Amino acid sequence: MTRESTEDAAVTPSLAERITGALVGAAVGDALGGPVEGYSPEQIVERHGGRVHGVVGPWNGDAWRTARPVAPYHKGDGHVTDDTLMTHALVRVYARVRDHLDAYAVAGHLVPDLMTNPRWIPELEAETIPLHRIFLAEKWLVARLHYGHVDPREAGVGNIVNCGAAMYMAPVGLVNAAHPAAAYAEALDVAGAHQSSYGREAAGVFAAAVAAACAPGATPESVVAACLSLAKDGTREAIERVCAEAARHTDFESALGPLREAVAPYDTVGPDYRSPSLGARRPSRLHAIEELPVALGMVLVARGDVRNAVLGAVNYGRDCDSIATMAGAVTGALGSPVPEDWAKTVTEASRLDLWEPAATLTEVAREVFARDVERRRAHERAFAQLGGAGCSD
Repeated sequence: MTRESTEDAAVTPSLAERITGALVGAAVGDALGGPVEGYSPEQIVERHGGRVHGVVGPWNGDAWRTARPVAPYHKGDGHVTDDTLMTHALVRVYARVRDHLDAYAVAGHLVPDLMTNPRWIPELEAETIPLHRIFLAEKWLVARLHYGHVDPREAGVGNIVNCGAAMYMAPVGLVNAAHPAAAYAEALDVAGAHQSSYGREAAGVFAAAVAAACAPGATPESVVAACLSLAKDGTREAIERVCAEAARHTDFESALGPLREAVAPYDTVGPDYRSPSLGARRPSRLHAIEELPVALGMVLVARGDVRNAVLGAVNYGRDCDSIATMAGAVTGALGSPVPEDWAKTVTEASRLDLWEPAATLTEVAREVFARDVERRRAHERAFAQLGGAGCSD
């Protein structure tokens, strides 16, 4: 190995480091975004006396349990939300299957895990089954698959179209590290049990973004290029518009309003996030979820830095826990170090080991890659016997 190649290897994050960065970055982004979810940048400034720069307390203070009865969750103080709970649940499915997943894996493994295995739920400050914390679009999985016995590949049809499936697809991208097209295809299959239309499309593109971020030499620009090569319809247009705008900014402060303006034509929720329009979250080839394009935009604005991308996503408001989850996952996979103080605070407050799922998924990713190699070589041998090209080494 030459001196130059040795130096390159020293600065190139390993698979384990990228998987750890992505999953820890996603959890930290989730925890920071949770307490200001649903509000505008202006409301966030008014509530906190300026932009949010780290872990903050609940929006409604000690009244967090009763202020919004539909969502009696302790968002804030470093607590992760359902984004991280679902991400870790999907890692557990990979740990059980130890191969690529599909919609049937969601029905056979993810849903039973949500229903039957009590775990510590930070926002409920109790040990209970995750089903009691996940929100309505995720409870759909249980209603359709466990009680309705719907074909898993079609179970997402009829659900509200949102980022519910996309928000936990980082593990799919990590198992398919450096292979965005494979991550996209697998995530579309997995997400078919949960979402349809542009909600399912976003799940595929987000997984592709994480996979692309794992490639040696990846940059924010190469991640966006990979997404645009795969994304379809309104999702592609929204990413293109938002990222073109993001390229004009070097700090999130100046980007907050322009990124919202860029994504607004594709967003069905409307200007008031807590009062969705009558056309909100319905299937359409013309629209996109807001979270993914904005997350990618913030990754560009931050030049791939975890801290700045997450803070940009958090201060954007609206569904900012999911936006920050995605931004944290992509920048973490790129190799940007997750701030230790944030990770420590979230780990202790949420009473979760943020590193164990990463270690597990790294093992699984290596096993799946080895199986893929075996399967590819078997196919090459069979194809060669048919008179096709010879086998590779």
